[in-house]
Amino acid sequence: MTFRRFTTRSPEFAATSLALLLPLTVAATEAPAALEAITISATRLRTVDAFDVPASISTVALDAANSRADVNMAEVLSGLPGVAALDRQNYAQDMQLSIRGFGARSTFGVRSLRLYADGIPAAMPDGQGQLSHFNLMGADRLEVLRGPFSALYGNSSGGVVQLWSKPGSVGDSWRLKATGGSWGERTLAAQAAGKVADVGYNVAVSRFNTDGWRDHAAARRDSGNGLFTFALPGAGRLNLVGNYLDLPEAQDPLGVTRAQWDADPRVTTPVATQYDTRKSVRQVQGGAVWEQPLAAGQALRAMVYTGSRQVLQYLALPITTQANALNSGGVVDLDSRYGGGDLRWSWRGGSDAQPFELTAGVNSDKQSQHRQGFENFVGTELGVRGKLRRDEDNTVRNVDEFAQVWWQLAPKVSVLAGVRHSQVTFDSVDNYIVGTNPNDSGGIDYSNTTPVGGVVFEPNAQSRIYFSAGTGFETPTFNELSYRADGAAGLALNLKPATSRNVEAGFKWRDGAGSALELAVFKADTSDELAVARNVGGRSSFQNVADARREGFEMAFETPLSQQLSLQLSFTQVEATFRSAYLICNAPGCTVPNVAVAAGSRIPGVARQQGHAALRWQSGGWNASAELSQMSDIVANDVGTEVAPAYSVGNIEAGRQLAIGRSTLRLFARIDNIADRRYIGSVIVNEGNSRFYEPGTGRTVIGGLQWQREP
Repeated sequence: MTFRRFTTRSPEFAATSLALLLPLTVAATEAPAALEAITISATRLRTVDAFDVPASISTVALDAANSRADVNMAEVLSGLPGVAALDRQNYAQDMQLSIRGFGARSTFGVRSLRLYADGIPAAMPDGQGQLSHFNLMGADRLEVLRGPFSALYGNSSGGVVQLWSKPGSVGDSWRLKATGGSWGERTLAAQAAGKVADVGYNVAVSRFNTDGWRDHAAARRDSGNGLFTFALPGAGRLNLVGNYLDLPEAQDPLGVTRAQWDADPRVTTPVATQYDTRKSVRQVQGGAVWEQPLAAGQALRAMVYTGSRQVLQYLALPITTQANALNSGGVVDLDSRYGGGDLRWSWRGGSDAQPFELTAGVNSDKQSQHRQGFENFVGTELGVRGKLRRDEDNTVRNVDEFAQVWWQLAPKVSVLAGVRHSQVTFDSVDNYIVGTNPNDSGGIDYSNTTPVGGVVFEPNAQSRIYFSAGTGFETPTFNELSYRADGAAGLALNLKPATSRNVEAGFKWRDGAGSALELAVFKADTSDELAVARNVGGRSSFQNVADARREGFEMAFETPLSQQLSLQLSFTQVEATFRSAYLICNAPGCTVPNVAVAAGSRIPGVARQQGHAALRWQSGGWNASAELSQMSDIVANDVGTEVAPAYSVGNIEAGRQLAIGRSTLRLFARIDNIADRRYIGSVIVNEGNSRFYEPGTGRTVIGGLQWQREP
């Protein structure tokens, strides 16, 4: 493989269990320990606690003393309310991530959500993103923002996920971590953190290998992340961030039919080996974030970043399909360069009784992409690069302006409001004009203004009641524009952006001694919903559906049961439906949608209910936990004839930490799917060959050790 040089049982049981456990655990609380305060960045407010804003925000502290392999983001996103993080066990396609039903249509990567690592965007201007380069070894916390205020992050902000590294400080330790387990999975990772003079550093690198739960699913992934912090005069700070990802080859086992999964959950579809389906990715990026306090409560923040990403993917596209002169072949070769910047000013003012915080800024990003397509055969040899079939240069850019204000109107009432204007431009230049293949150059502009506002009422010091509402929008990504639903060449410039109207009401409670409860009800109505029109040979084509709705309920609860024992619970209910009837292709080779999808049909890829419970124990150097995750059935296609069944999976883990001089050695083990349940881990929405299902793993055992050197 070479590159061109480029300088997360029944749902009724789950709901009932959580409802019964909640009052029992509150009654059982005794001698709680106080929770450690965590800085929250999701709302972009410098001086206001997340507890006091009208938004749903989840924060996960990423303790170094964990029993994870620290390979997949699903390991830390699992169990968060509103978040569906599905580990596909397919490293050629990354994990599936959706928030309140947004992003469920994605067949690879992440759609509809905004992603950030140490303040640097991991989603492109068109809204397509990836999590594969998020390095958990050096991370400090994870933040997830849900609901209307996500719109302040711009295009495709159905939710926001941010991973933050801890700035290096004096006294930080260095550590090495190694794990090994089932299916040939093994990891080796290292972190060095500390501070020299006024410069802090946190550098983490890792290597992951797997032979795969299924045949033809082997992969290797190397990643690294570095955060360097510099103290500046006047309490300023400069952060330099760099990270890389090298996925030299990840085999793609593809999806399977329901009959294949029923016969053998570890089956791999034959065409995966026949065409040697696989993907290679190489990404390098860097950025700088400058923060400077000014006089009279003001501050400036500037961010710039740049990077490159190369992707080479071999699909199982039949030779007969590529006989069409307009077909772009079964090998996708993408070279991308991207970068951008963000500048914002903030001001903390007002009186002691009525303070306010105002933020205003501008943001611009650009991605330049050289897309080529080749045949995936040479003569009778399959799975190799053949003749050129597509060659184009694509550019997408955005220019956004935004402002938000928080104001303490009265002692027990505060408001948060904001607005963002986004302009997103797509341009394509066709360099492959051969025979009957025409010049498919073109472009399209999208723009939208998204206001949002909310109010918080404080009944007492321990609780908050809030309401928020706003609008959002989502353009097609370049990959969604790349293939027309009618099978013709060129971009799908008929696609319109989806626009949404979002409302949320919630309740937050914490006792200041370790217990916390958050409840939220939400509704999002979308016009021109982006949905799959056809899916053939690993390529999806899209269309707009007039109206769709996502509405539901979320609950998150945590409490210490004693000095050593704690409990965490979460539950999510989402009703995601198309509100308008439309037509879809439902057979291989279809180019004119001819199968009706009735109004009220479920949006595929979205589970109606999911629940999670975790019981954690720690005493001295010992720790242990038990988890139960439950997921309701998931519809796999628009017409609702294919459904992945509901399932529940239990996991356990244990660890022991030993002091050895100035060092500590931690030994740990974990068993996932302890009952060896058969389940479908994720679905490929509207897969054109009826291979909708990606099997979840059987019982999986990992063991590991971590050596930590104290200064």
